[in-house]
Formats: sequence, C-alpha cells, structure tokens
Amino acid sequence: MPAVTVPDNLALPRIPAPDVASRDRPVKSVTTAPHGYEGEGFPVRRAFAGVDLADLDPFVHLDQMGEVEYAPGEPKGTPWHPHRGFETVTYMIDGIMEHQDSEGGGGVITNGDTQWMTAGSGLLHIETPPEHLVMSGGLFHGFQLWVNLPASDKFIAPRYQDLSADSVKLLTSPDGGALLRLIAGDVAGHSGPGSTHTPITMIHATLNAGAQLRLPWRADFNGLVYVLNGHGSFGVDRHPFAMGQLGTFGPGDVITVGANERQESRSPHVDVLVLGGLPIREPVAWHGPFVMNTRDELVQAFEDFSAGRLGRIPATHDEG
Repeated sequence: MPAVTVPDNLALPRIPAPDVASRDRPVKSVTTAPHGYEGEGFPVRRAFAGVDLADLDPFVHLDQMGEVEYAPGEPKGTPWHPHRGFETVTYMIDGIMEHQDSEGGGGVITNGDTQWMTAGSGLLHIETPPEHLVMSGGLFHGFQLWVNLPASDKFIAPRYQDLSADSVKLLTSPDGGALLRLIAGDVAGHSGPGSTHTPITMIHATLNAGAQLRLPWRADFNGLVYVLNGHGSFGVDRHPFAMGQLGTFGPGDVITVGANERQESRSPHVDVLVLGGLPIREPVAWHGPFVMNTRDELVQAFEDFSAGRLGRIPATHDEG
C-alpha cells in the first residue's frame, strides 16, 4: 500500500498526546461494508451501508475501490455521469485514474494523489483508467468519499482541486508508531492541503503492528474510522475490527484506534481512513448522483440533466 511513506516516522512532526482531561469517544457501532460494483463493473465496498445518515453527517457515501489486481484488458472505470449538490473526493492508494468533466477540467491521479471535485450546481464527469493500464493490467486501490454541501452552497460553481501526494501533510504519533497523512482539515495545529466548503478532517493513517493512535478530535465534529486493511480495535474499550469495517464514535475529544500485535503477512500494518466533519443538520434528499435538500430539487436536477443543462460531452467552449 504505497500512497506516501517515509523511511523514519520519528523524523516527522509529532501530534501531542491528548490532555489528561480529554474525553475518549465511545464506540457507537461497528458495521461491515457489503460488496458491490460501480460504473463499468469495478468492485467496491459500500463503507457506509446500514449507518444512519445522522451519524454520517456531513458525509453521505464512501466506496472503497478494490483492492484488486487486474489482468491485462480488465481495468474498468465509470462512464459519463452527472453530479449536483455535493463534493466528491477520490484518493488513489495504488493505481492510476484519469478524470474529465463537461467544464473542460480533468487530470490524472496516482499513488497518494487526491482529486477533489466540487459538483455544486452540476456537471458531467467521467473516471477511467488510462489506456496503457487497461493494456497492462495492474493493482488498483483507492476510495471515493461524498461530502454534502449545505443548502447555501448547493448551486455554487463547480471546481477541482488536484492534491498531489507530496502536498499532503505528514505527521506521526508521539511514539512514532503511526504515520498520518493529513489530506484535509486540522489536527493538533497542523493543516492538510484540501480546501473544503463543509468543515471536515480526513486522514489516511498507517499503524505499525501493536501501535495505538489517540487522535485529538474536535468536539463539534462527528467521528468515523474505516478500516482499509489489517486487524485491530476501536476505542479504549477495544472493540475488534477487520478490513472493510466502519466504526462510528460518540461525543468526546479523542478518537482511539489500535493495531493488533499480529497481522497477516500480506498486510503487516493497519491502514484506516479517519473522518470527521461539522454536521450540517439539514434535510437530505438523495437519489443516485444528486444530493439535494428537497424532492422538488431532486426532480429539477433530473430534468436539468435530461435537458442537457448540466453540460455536454465532450466539453465545448465558446470562442471569444
């Protein structure tokens, strides 16, 4: 699992140990992501399946894409599709993905890169592996997160942020047992490169076998931890977890994650995605690629898509 690694965690800035007065967040639930398929047929785990939207707010959807080793000719992507009313965050751990939209934006993301797309008022979008990867096959692993936008931002202009792997803020735990890749938000006075409309924090953390990570966490944020690989435990009460499980946490100031002393030889470390955000607490009307506040707004989104008002394929530009 390459993403971004360093030879020595102890050379990185360390987050401080939580204050003795801090409250550890209790574990509310542990759920297992079911398998599914997305786009043209690439395998995903639906990380948020079965979890109440109120516990996820401001997030609405998370897919772990892969991990899968494609044979030549097998890599798949998604065809052109619309979005409105939220932001998509695509993070590549292994592999390469090309993206393009009806506004003329696009680019390529690979190991440790993040593509942050604010759909806002709406656009058409496509994500595909490059042709050379289709021909050769190879490893593919990443995730896509959907972050809701408040009603006041539902119709802002679409935009992209391409966050390269070397722009991610790297940190470690007090004893160096965990590598933290801070992609967005703030932890212990450190900030990630992602600029968000909805206040959130997103971290990809790698824990050595036997390590414990105690993260200071904003009390007004929710707290979620999704397991990309490995075995360990959530919370100070040590609720056991395995790959593909999501832990939701109750109120408090600290999120605790532990890695078991013994791990599988194929995955000697524990990798988790740690998420938190300021709940929007607005009605959610969600169907397919649109996340709005009311049913009427959903109907309007489908009508706008059908009428071509969310863009054309390929992108066209007026000549001035």
